[in-house]
Parts: sequence; structure tokens; C-alpha cells
Amino acid sequence: MYPQVRMRRNRRTDWSRRLVSENQLSVNDLIWPVFIQDGENQKTEIPSMPGVHRLTIDHLVEQAAAAAALQIPALALFPATDPSKKTEGGEEAFNPENLVCRAVRALKEQNLNLGILCDVALDPYTSHGQDGLVKDGYVVNDETIDVLCQQAVVQAEAGCDIIAPSDMMDGRIGAIREALDEAGFQHVQIMAYAAKYASAFYGPFRDAVGSGTNLGTGDKRTYQMDPANSDEAMREVDLDVSEGADMVMVKPGMPYLDIVRRVKAEFEVPTYAYQVSGEYAMISAAAQNGWLDRKKCMLESLLCFKRAGADGVLTYFAKEVAEILQAG
Repeated sequence: MYPQVRMRRNRRTDWSRRLVSENQLSVNDLIWPVFIQDGENQKTEIPSMPGVHRLTIDHLVEQAAAAAALQIPALALFPATDPSKKTEGGEEAFNPENLVCRAVRALKEQNLNLGILCDVALDPYTSHGQDGLVKDGYVVNDETIDVLCQQAVVQAEAGCDIIAPSDMMDGRIGAIREALDEAGFQHVQIMAYAAKYASAFYGPFRDAVGSGTNLGTGDKRTYQMDPANSDEAMREVDLDVSEGADMVMVKPGMPYLDIVRRVKAEFEVPTYAYQVSGEYAMISAAAQNGWLDRKKCMLESLLCFKRAGADGVLTYFAKEVAEILQAG
């Protein structure tokens, strides 16, 4: 009881605050999502994501070397597919010579101490912008899984370390695990987008990969989760873990910290959050206008993920934050 108990004593000095700090942010918590494009020696600015660019493979290799030097554990690759290669069936997704596979091979040739995570979903490759195959106006489940398995295998053949299915089809984790194992890729990890919500925070990402125009006025509510639901997320995670997921992800991040907390507490598995494009854009735009301190908000937002229980975060701030952390 006050005045014997004074909570401010431990906050009085910098060294004391550090001594009693309950959570720490380190470079080991970071996965860096990077957008890639065809061509050579090009960086294309993404207007809705200030400071983020689509990179051709040569620039990707340069940035990967910088990430490895900063000891960022992994990159996540997302392609901006040439519109001429987009089809109703998304066949480019399982082309062994597609942009992602070529990028993975180029990165692996560098022998960097860097994991490569590849997204498994059809939206960058379909003319309709949906994550799966569409029949009679509905995104079909089982037929889509067959294609996702092919996509996962060609990515593993290219050298991908972590397969990350973001499509939210029922049963796809078990099917992909079986397909990888049968193809001899038992060592390839799966990070399941286990609780991925039909969120309004994805807009800038769709600009970056060029799927927003294809999707038009459509939505993904028949397979991505309702933002109102929490218990349903636990069922989704439970299923993905039982089907062989090595790690699970909650997406988006900051508006869903309660989900991160529940997942980590209930399942005690490696749990990640995706600080999505809309979250990045809000902080960046506010900082550009002088309304927020960019550095402080970056670090605070990522520390909040750690406090909620996340083992790591996919964030477009990864390189910038790693540089800050390395500088002390």
C-alpha cells in the first residue's frame, strides 16, 4: 500500500527500467517481406507504402545481403506478376520458372545465412484476384488445394525454406505437408497463415502485388475469417497444427493482438504476427506529416507484438529496425 509501495521507484532511472523490462525486441524477431518484379536494375516505388519498392532480382540479391549482414533471420517474397501471365486458373503459380522460383534460386546461389519464406496462394497469379480457383462465382476449396500443392512443391524445388500458405482453404496444410514429404522435402517448414482475417488493412499490399485491380469490388469473406470472431481462430489454429504446421501466424497484427495472445497461450507453438501493409502505411504516412515519431512508433509497435506473445513479426520495417537495434 502507498506510501510504502511506490511503483515509480523502478521507473526512476534508465538502468532500472532496463533491469525490470519484461519483454525485449531483437533482430531475431524480424522477418522482412519484400516485393519483387521482373526486369533488371529496377526499383518501383509503391505510393501507398512510402519507402517500400518492388525490386528486380538483382536488387533483391543486394538487399538480401544487407539483411544477412544485419542478421535478419528470413525474407518473405511476394511477386508482382506480369498481367499477361495472369489467368483464371493461376497456372503461373506452379511454373518452375516463375518470378518467385527464379528469385529463390538467385538468393540461394549467394549462400547467405538467411531463410527464404514463400507465400502459397493464387491471388498474385489469377486474373480475378482471388486466392483460389473460381467456379460459378465461388472460390472452390478442394480443387484449389490441388494447385496449391503444386505451387508449394515447385517453390521447395527452387530452394524455399518455409512454405507459408496464406489462402485459408480448409485442409490445405495437411495436403501441402503430404505433397512436400512425397517430393522429398520433409525438412521444408510450414508457417500457416492460421488466423487470417478478411481485413480492410490489406489494401496497400494488393497495390504492391497488383491484385487489387483484378479483385475489383470482390472480397474474400467466404474463406478469410470474420474480424468479429475469436473462438473460430482457435479452431483454425488447432486444425493447422494437427495437420503439420511447424509455425502459425495471425494476420493482421496490431488490431488482433488479442488473437496473438490467445494462440500463444492455448497452443504454445511458434507464433508469428504479420504487421500488414495498412499498419505500415498508417505509421509511415503519419510520420511523414509530422504527426508521429517514426522511430519510436516502429519500435513500440513491434514491442507490443512481443508483449502479446508473438515469437516474431513479419514487418516492412524490418531492415530499418534492425539497423536501429544494431546501432544500440
